[in-house]
Amino acid sequence: MSTATVAPAGRPQPQTTNEAAGGPFVRHAPTGRRAMYVDNQQFGGLMARPMVSSPGWNQGYRIKVTSTTAAGTGGVISAGAGGVDAPHSLMQLVQMKDAFGTQLITGPGYAAAFELPLFSGQFGTDSTRDPRLLPSNVPITAASGAFTFSTYFPFEFARGYGVISGANAALLPVLQVNLAPVGTLFSTPPSVSPVLSEQVDSDFYWLPNVPTDPPGIGTTCQWIYQPCNPTIPSGASQLVQLPRLGGYLTALVLELRGATGLRTADTEWPTRPRIYVDGVPLIDTDFATWQDDIAISFGVGTNGTPSQTAAATVEVPRPNGVMAINRKTSLSQRDFGLFDTGETFMSTNPGTQLEVGGFPWGTAANAPNTLNAFVGQVVPTGALVRGLPEV
Repeated sequence: MSTATVAPAGRPQPQTTNEAAGGPFVRHAPTGRRAMYVDNQQFGGLMARPMVSSPGWNQGYRIKVTSTTAAGTGGVISAGAGGVDAPHSLMQLVQMKDAFGTQLITGPGYAAAFELPLFSGQFGTDSTRDPRLLPSNVPITAASGAFTFSTYFPFEFARGYGVISGANAALLPVLQVNLAPVGTLFSTPPSVSPVLSEQVDSDFYWLPNVPTDPPGIGTTCQWIYQPCNPTIPSGASQLVQLPRLGGYLTALVLELRGATGLRTADTEWPTRPRIYVDGVPLIDTDFATWQDDIAISFGVGTNGTPSQTAAATVEVPRPNGVMAINRKTSLSQRDFGLFDTGETFMSTNPGTQLEVGGFPWGTAANAPNTLNAFVGQVVPTGALVRGLPEV
């Protein structure tokens, strides 16, 4: 029997699914899923159990968090940022690193567990990119504090590209999540504090049964949440500088928050924002047109069941105060998730200066406002793989 049709020792696979030699990595590496761990925590606890190996290349981690209570009553959701951003604000700080300590995701839970799947194109398409619309989502019940939400912490950013080896038990990613105190989500906590359960699974590609590797081994897509400078007084006319970057940008998520930490109303953005790259105004747009761009490229903020006489319903609502720019539209006006060639990723280096200008910015309810940047940037090993890496 040909060696191309037999899985080598140590790489057990179904024997009836083998492909003939040749072709792309994804042809020979079917996708799978396995459990990393299930853990119970209290509010204010720490999710930090070590990961276990998977027989292949990790695409990302599926996370499900369940808050269960048997008899809690009387809870009141906080009017502060923790309550408005609940339940994702339960994750006070998310840090995911590869085996060599490279920060892959760093940010508060609202950014890492909600904005990242919504805007990255690394999880789902259309309405499935919104964690609020997943079948597993159970909205928070204020009185008891019960809820369920699912999210995804991705490595892969194009089909087969950006994955991380999972077969070596000594070289595995590290995930740490600091959980917020109960008072962050509730101004009046439920009479019985809920018990939190966290389930972590890994999506992965099985080790192929022929000698082939995923494209660009060692390439990572990093999502780092950072504040921009300076802060923005009410009605100011000024530029705000984003942190220095240094990779190929896939998306820029820009989040405007007031002095109390609450996301602002859209009216606090400029009526005509400008995006500068090295002092050159790359984008000078009407704010409403920018919202249209987000609907076209991300599918976020789009309207359903249009009517000439009645207001349309929003299928995937855009969170207030959050705007984004998409660079994963190489093949279409629409972001099709992992189906992208990377041709329109924005190339930057540590000297690149990105700025957002408002002339003026809107009237702030809780001045000064802070613009936060949550940016996806691909850091390749060698040259960036252009085109469709799986073909």
